[in-house]
Amino acid sequence: MQDTRALTLSFEVNGLPPVKTEALSIFAAGHRQATRVRALLEAACAAAQRTGWTPLTGPVEVDLTLRCPPGHRTSDATTLLGGVCAVLADKKRVATIGLAHLGVLVDVALYRDDRQIRRLTYREEPAEEMSYEVRVTAVPNVV
Repeated sequence: MQDTRALTLSFEVNGLPPVKTEALSIFAAGHRQATRVRALLEAACAAAQRTGWTPLTGPVEVDLTLRCPPGHRTSDATTLLGGVCAVLADKKRVATIGLAHLGVLVDVALYRDDRQIRRLTYREEPAEEMSYEVRVTAVPNVV
């Protein structure tokens, strides 16, 4: 039987991505990144539902394109990628904190964990307003 799942999921989010800059989990209730985390989860959830996406279990590629006015980036690429990747992975597998405040968004996962990531790309594009695009793609297993 042929696997008919989508192999790439791409979606836009208004505003800035969540950043991962400290030991405190960005999923903690009341964390200063909570609004960004929720926006990313809602956009990923909508895209996954629209396409029938199921979390990938094999190797993945994650691409992040930040769109912002020139000179207005607020964080470095690694903290932006770290925040986005943490949010898109399966949170329930590694959570040591309560996630009830996320409601149904706790179930949003595009892949299991960061160990699946084989490629990461980051780009910046000039724009009038802050936004970003995320693309997650299944990568063929290489022997």
